[in-house]
Amino acid sequence: MQLVRTGPGFGKLVTASYGFMERNFTLVKRYLGWEIVFLAYTAVNSLSIAFIGISVGNPQLTVFLVIGALMWGFLGILFHEVTESVAWERWEGTIEYTFMAPIRRFTMLIGTCFYATVYGLVRSIVILFVMFLFLDINLVGANWLAAVVIIMASSLSFIGLGLIAATLPLLSPERGPQATHIIQALIMLVSGVYYDVSVLPAWLQPVSVISPATYTLRSVRAVLLGGASWGDILPDLGLLLVIGAAFIPLGLFIFNLAEQRAKRTGKLKRSG
Repeated sequence: MQLVRTGPGFGKLVTASYGFMERNFTLVKRYLGWEIVFLAYTAVNSLSIAFIGISVGNPQLTVFLVIGALMWGFLGILFHEVTESVAWERWEGTIEYTFMAPIRRFTMLIGTCFYATVYGLVRSIVILFVMFLFLDINLVGANWLAAVVIIMASSLSFIGLGLIAATLPLLSPERGPQATHIIQALIMLVSGVYYDVSVLPAWLQPVSVISPATYTLRSVRAVLLGGASWGDILPDLGLLLVIGAAFIPLGLFIFNLAEQRAKRTGKLKRSG
């Protein structure tokens, strides 16, 4: 009997999660003009960073910078979309309806996370295509399969981080979104997006160990630039999986606590 109930329950979970994912893509179409503006800005910014390597005549530095721009473009949008889910609910005026509806919060969040992953991948592919139009990038011998596996593992870590940070806009409608942008900027600073973490001040270098983006960037660059084997990246890959496995349940737990507090203190209201 338990098996009979599990199937439909899982089907309802998938359907409801897909509904949240579809709604977010509908919002993208609604604000398509701004989406094009932000995409164009990101593509131009990535190209500008790549041209730094070309200006000094260093092809390896160019690829180093391109990988950093693309990876942060994906991981940054993943973190941003998850953390901004609450702010969007407030802006659209649907936060009370969504959070008071008889639906599990896990269902809403999993749909949001899937949307962020697909959205981030599509944006990254478009930017990569644009960069190949302007740049002559040589990645002969690169292990693309290993790079994809690393990116998927790092997605779990950033989803967990995003869920934890998403509690800030929930608890503080005014200051919460500002705090999440500061957190995102700090992660970029200490993760070696456009430079090796060894150039950071000595007191700041230990902080880079906390960021999963540090291991993601190091491993992706190793398999695309240095021809690293699966054995070489296995420690970083395992660490990313462990971080993701720990952060996602922790993020869901913290988000649930924050939601209960927001309901008790009357913070589920539209502001913006």
